Amino acid sequence: MKWTDTHDIAIELADRFPEIDPRTIRFTDLMEWVMALDDFDDEPSRCGERILEAIQAAWIEEV
Repeated sequence: MKWTDTHDIAIELADRFPEIDPRTIRFTDLMEWVMALDDFDDEPSRCGERILEAIQAAWIEEV
């Protein structure tokens, strides 16, 4: 997965962290969690606030 695979990332995060409310996460934590996903393979430098916002929104929708 790459940073732009926001929907796939959201599904993985929802499965991995079912106890987390995605509305309350910090972007620094979100970035670390995404990079720790097994199927994730992208450069940290390609991530920005807009991408993290999109991931968070997709995660909220998924939950």
